[in-house]
Amino acid sequence: MSGVGGLVTSTAVILVLFILLVIVSRPFIY
Repeated sequence: MSGVGGLVTSTAVILVLFILLVIVSRPFIY
């Protein structure tokens, strides 16, 4: 169970980091 929870947690962290990267890089794109 802990393995599944760790996978979900790591996936959520990667998703948050990706969203932050998009928000930060957006002003440079436009």
